[in-house]
This record gives sequence, structure tokens and C-alpha cells, in this order.
Amino acid sequence: MFHNIYQTVFNCLNSTTASLLHARQAHAHILKVGLFGERQLTTRLLSLYANNLCFTDVNLVLDSVYEPNLFSFSTLIHAFARLNYFDHVLRIFSQMLSRGLVPDGYVLPSAIKACTGLRALKAGQQVHGIASVSGLASDSIVKSSLVHMYIKCDKIQVAQTLFDSILDKDVVIWSAMVAGYSRLGHVHKAKELFLEMKDKGVEPNLVSWNGMIAGFLNCGLHPEGIMFFQMMHSEGFRPDGSTISSVLPGIGHLEDSVMGTQVHGYVIKQGLGLDKFVASALLDMYGKCARALDMSQVFDEVDQMEIGSCNAFLTGLSRNGLVDTALVVFRQFKAQGLELNVVTWTSMIASCSQNGKDLEALELFREMQTEGVEPNSITIPSLIPACGNIAALMHGKAIHCFSLRKGYFGDIYVGSALIDMYAKCGKIQLSRLCFDIMPTRNLVSWNAVMKGYAMHGKANEMIELFHMMQESNQKPDFITFTCILSACSQNGLTEEGWYYFNSMSKEHGIEPRVEHYACMVTLLSRVGKLEEAYSIIEKMPFEPDACIWGALLSSCRVHHNLTLGEIAAKKLFQLEPDNPGNYILMSNIYASKGMWGEVNRIRDVMKNMGLRKNPGYSWIQIGLEVHTLLAGDKSHPQMNQILEKLDKLNIEMKKFGYSPKTNSVLQDVEEQDKEQILCGHSEKLAVVLGLLNSSPGYPLQVIKNLRICDDCHAFIKLVSSFEGREISVRDTNRFHHFKDGVCSCGDYW
Repeated sequence: MFHNIYQTVFNCLNSTTASLLHARQAHAHILKVGLFGERQLTTRLLSLYANNLCFTDVNLVLDSVYEPNLFSFSTLIHAFARLNYFDHVLRIFSQMLSRGLVPDGYVLPSAIKACTGLRALKAGQQVHGIASVSGLASDSIVKSSLVHMYIKCDKIQVAQTLFDSILDKDVVIWSAMVAGYSRLGHVHKAKELFLEMKDKGVEPNLVSWNGMIAGFLNCGLHPEGIMFFQMMHSEGFRPDGSTISSVLPGIGHLEDSVMGTQVHGYVIKQGLGLDKFVASALLDMYGKCARALDMSQVFDEVDQMEIGSCNAFLTGLSRNGLVDTALVVFRQFKAQGLELNVVTWTSMIASCSQNGKDLEALELFREMQTEGVEPNSITIPSLIPACGNIAALMHGKAIHCFSLRKGYFGDIYVGSALIDMYAKCGKIQLSRLCFDIMPTRNLVSWNAVMKGYAMHGKANEMIELFHMMQESNQKPDFITFTCILSACSQNGLTEEGWYYFNSMSKEHGIEPRVEHYACMVTLLSRVGKLEEAYSIIEKMPFEPDACIWGALLSSCRVHHNLTLGEIAAKKLFQLEPDNPGNYILMSNIYASKGMWGEVNRIRDVMKNMGLRKNPGYSWIQIGLEVHTLLAGDKSHPQMNQILEKLDKLNIEMKKFGYSPKTNSVLQDVEEQDKEQILCGHSEKLAVVLGLLNSSPGYPLQVIKNLRICDDCHAFIKLVSSFEGREISVRDTNRFHHFKDGVCSCGDYW
């Protein structure tokens, strides 16, 4: 009878159709009649439980067996390794060792595979030690497994040593070494091994070629990766979907649309278009090559809508400036019930944030959370700039708190984004605090805080920070010096500016770029050294661009220099014929000289070209709402109250000596009309709106899309004293902090 029960249970467990239900029925029989001593039964039971991922049942069986043997543990280890449950492999392997069982050459490769999958170097080294002690380290399979593990853990030299000791190397181990070197960017060594492999009579296979190509492309060596792709094709190897999906992003990075089109033709011929990774890669490539029409055509031909392709399509639209289209498509995806992931939401938030749709970015973030999609450490630095762009300090602080709760603040890019956000919101002290408490810093962090100081015109603090940067052995780059020179130009520090400009190449090996020359032109011309600034332009080692000439023209307007202004304007009209700002600046110079005929001529040119002056916008956050004020616009619901309050302020301040600076109005109209025009400036409207909707003494923060004018600057200075308010205004050039009738810029801007 015992034999019959044993045979029945064994047949049940050993059946090819044995299921979890069969396993549990057999388990009950084993417990009932006491068959746990039968190793064949328990081993098969363990295998079934492992294959069905019944971890609790596995533990119950192991605990029930008095002395499980090596075969029992190896059964579990192989099952979990095959299913890529590597943490369970190492746990069972550890239990096996604790029982005094010595692993054999069959178990060790599975344990090493688990260490490889988890990139657990320390555990892998321990397994390596066990292999050495047991004498199995010389086993070719064990040794090959160790080579793969050390490659994955970026210990390429250790892998090389083991690789050299393998006598009979197959194509798999050669391919692994080649891919390892190429992934780490060791181009010459990878090529050397690849050629050596062929010299040794080991023919590279598709995996070998793909490893080389993907390795180079993944570490940013796009020309090398594409060169090997071409070599592969010329030697008669047929690229597969993995090859194509690896090489297309590299082609897109190089913006080689001709090659991209050729690869697309190959995809069509080989019928690889159904591969979802290939489809996503084609969309990405066409997006990077600014071929929006081709990208749309590829997307339309995708048979099954898949999230990877959708994300690539949305990113491509955004990259090509088609943000509104991307938003429409995004809404269509949602309406169709497509399950959008964190990549989709993050892509759209970043797109809006980078293209002036900051309010939309904030709304998307709120919507994302409502939908139950968890933001990650990439979402947060994509969103934070939107708060800085419109000085939405309350939103920025809320996101800061969110990043702290989720543990993202330690991420160096989240921290750097917060530094930039607080600086743009006028809170340079909070910006510096974020910098000081960062657990680790990189060049992005240093540049973010230095850019903040430059924005606030704090040159001395920035220079002090630059010395700290050097003491910490962080090397500056061209952005660092742009920040320093910008701060010097904000404060008229001519000598300091020349010192840092000259030290770039002499002390740091950084050749000045066009932006550094632009800073020097601005610095010199703003202190009235217009001829010296023009001399720099003439001696530049490369052709000056619109940025350089724009800096000179802007200062010519400040100093009313007609001669150099006309030279700069002529160059700008050639370089940027469609930029209305250049015509306005030249028109202002003519107006300041009373040359109304020339003013009218430029206006006629603009009219004939269909150019219009950019309207002045200002933003102010009141509570959680960001208000937009447009110069001359009467649509704001509180406009009547704003204008009434503005009239009262003008009357009261005139008693204290305030006189509207009508020279800021460069139009040939009466003085009374000029005063009326000044009343409609957007920064004035924003400040008054803030006064109406906040408690006495509450600080105000305004952002303007143009530079603040003389009259608004004088007006806000007086308001800060008259109303007892701290008022910050961020224009396109810098921050102005008004307090007690004084501005932080010292009236130098």
C-alpha cells in the first residue's frame, strides 16, 4: 500500500502537466502519510513551487525536510535563476551554505548569474572566493560566468585577467568582453579585441556585432557605433531589430537624415516595422532630425498603439516646437484610454516648461498626481523650471516639499533645479541654502548657484563662491565664466571683468566663446566705453553674431550713441531681419535725438515686413494663482480698481517729489499723453494688483518679459518706501530688489 501511495504521488508530481493544484494535493498526501523522507518527492515538489513562485510554500517544504541535500537546493536555485528571481537565488544559496553544503560546478554558475543580474559585486566576489576554495574556479563554465559578472559590475580589468586564463574561448565570451569594453567607452581596446577574435578564427556573430554597436552608442560614441554598423552590413551580416533600434538613436543624434532614411528603407524591406522597439527608434530618429512629417507618417503606420511609440512621438513633436500639437495628441491618447506612464507625463511637463507653457506644466503635474501616476526624480527637475520661469514661489516650495517627502532632494539634478528656481523667484538666500545642504555637488550645482548670484547682481558673493569652487577642486567650464562676466557687467566691474576674461585661457585652458565676448562688450559699453567695446568686436577671432551686436546696440540706446548704434543696427538687420527688437532699439535712439522722420521710416519698414513690437507682459503670484498683466490691456477683472489705486499713488507721490519720467516714452506725443502711456506699463499694473490683494507689509514678486523702464523703476522705488513693502522685479536682464526707496542695482542697469 505504501508503494502504491508513493507511486501515485510521484506520478502526480512528475507529470508534464503538473500544476500548482497538483503540487498542493501531493503536498497534502506527503504530510498525511509521512513521505517527506523521500528525496525524489520533496525535490520535485520544491521545483514545482519554485516554478510557480510560491515562496512561502518553498520555505515550508525546506523547513519540513530534516536534512535537505545539495540536489534539493540546486533545484530551487536553478528554477529561480531561470525566472530571473535573483534575490531569491542568493537567499537560497546562502541557506545552502549555512547547512554546510558545498556547491558544485552546476550550482555556482546560477549563483554567479544572480550576482550579475543584481550587479552585486560584493556577493559576486564572495562566490568567486567559494569557487576558488572548492577548486571550481578553474572550471571553464564557472570562469566564463565570473567574466560576465565582472564585466556587468564594470570591473573590466578583473574580467580581462580571468578571460586571459580561459584556454578555449567561445564566441559568447569573446562577445561579452568586446561589448564590455565598448560599453565603457574603451574604443581602442574593444576594436583590438574584436579584430583579435577574428584572427583567432572565432567568427563574430550577430550578438558580437550588436554588442559593439550598442556599447559605443550607449556611451555617446555615435560615429564609432555607426561605423561598425556600416562595417557589419558590408561584411554580409544582416542587422536585426536589436541592431536597428540601437543604431537609429545614434543616427538621430548626428542628425543624419539621409542615413536614417536608408535604414528606414531596410526596415521596410526586412519587415522589421512591426518590432515596437524599431518603431520607437524610427520616431526618435526622425524627431531628432527635424523631420516631423516623416515622423508622423511612421506613427500613422504603427499597427498597434504602444506606449513606447507614443512617448517617442510626443517627444519628437515637442523637440520640433510643435508643443500645441503634442498637447492635442496627448489628450487624444488619454481619451482613447491608453495607459500613459511616468515617461509620458514627464515628457509633456518638460515640453511645456521648456517652451513657455509654464502654467500648463503645473496643471499637468497636478493632473498626473490625480491620475495616480507617481512622479520620479526626472519629473521633478523637469517641472521646477516652470515655477522659476513665472516666479510661482508657492508652487515651487510645494514641489520642494514633495521632493523631500519622496527622498528626491538628494538627487543632484533635483537639488540644482531647486537652486535655480529659488534664484529666479528672488530668494537667493534659499537658493544658497539649498546649495549648502546638498549631500553631493557637481558642476551643474556650482553653475546654478553662480548663475543665481549673477541674476541678482551680487558680483562679490559670486567671486567668493568661485574661489570656494576652486578650493573644492571643481574645475570651471565656459558657463561658469559666463556667469562671472555677466555679474561683472551688472556691476560695472571693468578691471575684474578683464582679469577673469584673460584668465580663462591662461589659467584654465578655456578659450572664450561668443557669449564671453558679448559680456565684455556689455561691460565696457555700459560704463560708456563704447569705442573700446567696438574695438573688441573688430578684433574678435571669429565673426561676431547677433548677440554681440545686440549688446552694443542696447548700450548705444542707453548712451544715445547714434554713430555706433547705426553700425550695430545695420549688422543686426542683416543677421536677424525678422527680430522686431532690433528695429525698436534703433528707433529709440532716433527718438532720443528727436529724429522723428527716421523713427517713422523704421516703423514703416516694420509695418511692411509684418513685424510688431513685442508687448510687455508681467506676472505676479497672489496665493496659488499666477496673474498675467499686459501693457495697455483692460481685460483683468480688477482693472478699474488697479487704475484707481494707480491714480491715487501718482497724486500722493507727486507731493513727495515724484515726477513721471516721460523721456521713457519715445513717441512724438504731448506730455500728458506720455504720462497716460506710462500708467499702462505692465510692471506697474502688477505691483498695484499685488498691493490690492495682499496684507500691508507683505513682499511682492513681479516678473517682466522686457527690461524695466526708467519711470517704472523710479515709481516702484517710491512705492516700496511709500507703502512699506519689499518689491522684487525680475526683468530680462536681472533682479531689482526695492526696499525703503532704494533698489539693489544702485540705479545701474
